[in-house]
Amino acid sequence: MISPIVNALAIVAGSLVGLILKKGIPERLTDGTMKALGLCVVFIGVQGLGSGENTLVLIVSMVVGTLIGEVADLDLWIRRLGDWVEGRFKKESAGSLGIAEGFVTATLLFCVGAMAIVGSLQSGLTGNHETIFTKSILDFVAAIIFASTKGIGVAFSAVAVLVYQGSLVLLANWVAPFLNDAAIGEMTAVGSLVILALGLNLLGITKIKVMNLVPAIFLPVLLMLFL
Repeated sequence: MISPIVNALAIVAGSLVGLILKKGIPERLTDGTMKALGLCVVFIGVQGLGSGENTLVLIVSMVVGTLIGEVADLDLWIRRLGDWVEGRFKKESAGSLGIAEGFVTATLLFCVGAMAIVGSLQSGLTGNHETIFTKSILDFVAAIIFASTKGIGVAFSAVAVLVYQGSLVLLANWVAPFLNDAAIGEMTAVGSLVILALGLNLLGITKIKVMNLVPAIFLPVLLMLFL
């Protein structure tokens, strides 16, 4: 479990640095930085779309996954979590919406992708933590940038990363047969489409309830068993 713990701590540390820097950044620069981040997130999403080879898996995953997310209304639950965090920390200026959005944005960016999956499997199966340690450095830098604009919600994404990657490490021997290269590629493609939606939200172009799309990320694993 050393690798997911290191990754989570790196996110928390980066978030704290970002929160400190946020105090000295004028609002005009913050808005400009957020637009730049939005463009970067869009680029990451577009870049990852080529990871998948089966368009049918992408479409079915997005449709069924979104239906699951809408029925469960995950977006509402994450905002309620933001309300709870807001009450606990009594941050009058942050707002639960900001906390929720920071949490969702960072969680998706830190959890979606081949490095999180492959690195966790390597840690669990072989004890090789190099991939996750490399990812931790990247996440540290990203956390600084996002926390400086999205606030404390970014730090709480460390919990999601710890649970997600920690579960993969502990269950590596069981899930490895299902997470072959094809399945990881399709998961990355679907996740990249979700990230693209996230980037469009950051740019103010759309108001998609991104959290309700999250179940779609995991459906390719099941669909690849039948295709």
